[in-house]
Amino acid sequence: MKRTTIAVMNTKGGVGKSTLVLALAETLTAIFNKTVLVIDSDAQASVSAMLMTSMRLHKLQSDATTIVDLLAASVLQQQKLEWQKFVIGGSSDIDDAQGLFLIPSDMQLTLFEREVSKESRHAALRATIKMLLDGVKPGYDYVFIDCPPGLSVLTEAWLREADFHISPTKPDYISVCGLEVFRRFKALNPEMGFAENLGVVVNLMDPNGAQDRDYDSWLRDRADNRCFTQPIHRSMALQHVTQFSPEGRSWLSKYPGAVGASIKAIALEVMDRVAAANAADADRAPDGEKETSAAAS
Repeated sequence: MKRTTIAVMNTKGGVGKSTLVLALAETLTAIFNKTVLVIDSDAQASVSAMLMTSMRLHKLQSDATTIVDLLAASVLQQQKLEWQKFVIGGSSDIDDAQGLFLIPSDMQLTLFEREVSKESRHAALRATIKMLLDGVKPGYDYVFIDCPPGLSVLTEAWLREADFHISPTKPDYISVCGLEVFRRFKALNPEMGFAENLGVVVNLMDPNGAQDRDYDSWLRDRADNRCFTQPIHRSMALQHVTQFSPEGRSWLSKYPGAVGASIKAIALEVMDRVAAANAADADRAPDGEKETSAAAS
């Protein structure tokens, strides 16, 4: 099975993580005609709120159709995993983003994680995450998991079961330190598995700021960061993409000019890097598995 699941996280908050997930998902669907599932695993439900009206999100939360309810049913109540009931279509205010789907979040997620720790259900949590990701893979070209900042038990499960991870970072000292904490965490318990680093996205950069340019160079000098070629510059247009428009709009009106160009370039690079990783997997596979993989694709 091809690798297509991507956890997006940085241990430091405020780096534009949810906005990047939104922009990549909408661009891949509207511009490149891909099907994308966004799993909102951040208790703040930021990307969920960016993809629908607050009234619709409130109703979904009230109707118990969020990632919290999905995980609680499987992990705490030991029910059969029926993830299809929690996937919401018709997300996004972009007219051409019909291929974008969402599993929304809720602030109750923090209470769920507390129960997992209290009842020592960590193994069950990871097994559920694995089953969920294995289940959704065949139906979508890409799956993005919006993880919260920090390293919770749930975030660790996503990072150990997802195929890849992307780390957005601002070009400043604290955000770069967050990457270093993440790097050290990844080195712990390698026998437990971990998502492959797809790359670091330098986000919210001031192109005219000397300090931002210095940090950008610092990040790019470290080869294992695998920095994406295109940084995303700070702009008013980027701030506006987080505001859901009930009237709907085109991709170009939501991501105009330089913002759209940078997001499109990163989306292309995401597709290229995922394709290259899957091609490398195929080359390493035994001949029999290569034939099976070729037939499946």
